[in-house]
Amino acid sequence: MLATLPGRTQGLGLVTEPLLTDLHLDRITYANLNLWATLLGALACFPAGWAIDRFGLRWVTMLITILLGVAVWRLSAFSGTIALLFALLFATRAFGQSALSVCSITTVGKWFNRRIGMAMGVYSVLLSVFFAVAFIAVGYSVRMNGWRTAWLQIALALAFVVAPILLFLLREPKGRAEQSPSADAAPDKQRGTGNMPVGPTPPNFTFVEAVRTPAFWLFAGAAASFNLVSSGLGLFNEAVLAERGFNQQSFHFFLAVTTLLSLIGQFACGWLTARCTFPTLTLAALALYAAGLAGIPLVHTYWQLWLVAILLGIAGGMIIVIFFSVWSAAFGQRQLGRIQGAAQMLTVLASGLGPVLFAKCAEIYHSYAPLLFVLSGTVLLLAIVAKSIRLPNQQPRTSNELV
Repeated sequence: MLATLPGRTQGLGLVTEPLLTDLHLDRITYANLNLWATLLGALACFPAGWAIDRFGLRWVTMLITILLGVAVWRLSAFSGTIALLFALLFATRAFGQSALSVCSITTVGKWFNRRIGMAMGVYSVLLSVFFAVAFIAVGYSVRMNGWRTAWLQIALALAFVVAPILLFLLREPKGRAEQSPSADAAPDKQRGTGNMPVGPTPPNFTFVEAVRTPAFWLFAGAAASFNLVSSGLGLFNEAVLAERGFNQQSFHFFLAVTTLLSLIGQFACGWLTARCTFPTLTLAALALYAAGLAGIPLVHTYWQLWLVAILLGIAGGMIIVIFFSVWSAAFGQRQLGRIQGAAQMLTVLASGLGPVLFAKCAEIYHSYAPLLFVLSGTVLLLAIVAKSIRLPNQQPRTSNELV
């Protein structure tokens, strides 16, 4: 997942300013290129998931990593037309933010049948730490050597570090989905939470069956709404806080507090998955997130700002863990790649729309408050729906029924 950095908004943000200066691009043109590259790149999620289910994790993940490395390398040496720049941005988004992300979360989902929530909690925390270190390292390289050299270094790392690691260390979890009943049933009976079905076999849904369930759309919608807000708020966070009278230093502290609390939320949610059901955790996370969003337009003092940061940070960390871990527990592993690929595609589409909605709201109302209140209400509605959702549970079926 760390290798997806050059295809993510935060990663591209590290080189945006020097790139615009070097290529003599205006912000509107670049923003539109980035928007369409993100939206179209999201379409790579589903074929990536299908390929994982069809050909396995190892070779698909390595191939996508190499393709991302080629795209980043070509972008580092870019000199050409706007059409070529768009093609390269599209490639980094498609192979990085979309396809390689699906490979990463599907790897963990396929390897951990039991205690998936705790595994994803640890995964999420490590991911946050690795990205924080990468931001510092890549930012330093951009300042010292320029954006082209920094991007070339990332391309070389993808080709000669990440790809060999995948080749020699990544293994297909053969037989994990067909573990004996006793291996899964005993721990689940001890927990009694319903996150993994108690019975002779776990659910083993096809992709079509999964998308027909309300649970799929609840969890995908929760993650998509979070990505929509986090992308828009992340891009205009300083302006949003400035509207409430806070300076740039307060903005930096706000980011630090939300990041720290996100780690706590991830650890806590990973621990709670063995004790609470995913719908219950989703209800709690979305309710906290809705409260935080509604609180932003109302803050006037620093203690109110830190309270909002605590709510958003903890809720965000919980939503990340839930999104990473729920699919295997709810739908099994037969077509996990396709299921997670479709869910990831929805989150990427939402992340592309988020900044546009925030910018339009500011343009029309000269304030971000109306959109924040609307988004808060939408998230709260999802939280209420989560209360009535149960994880899909399916009796064992014959092989013909699973085809």
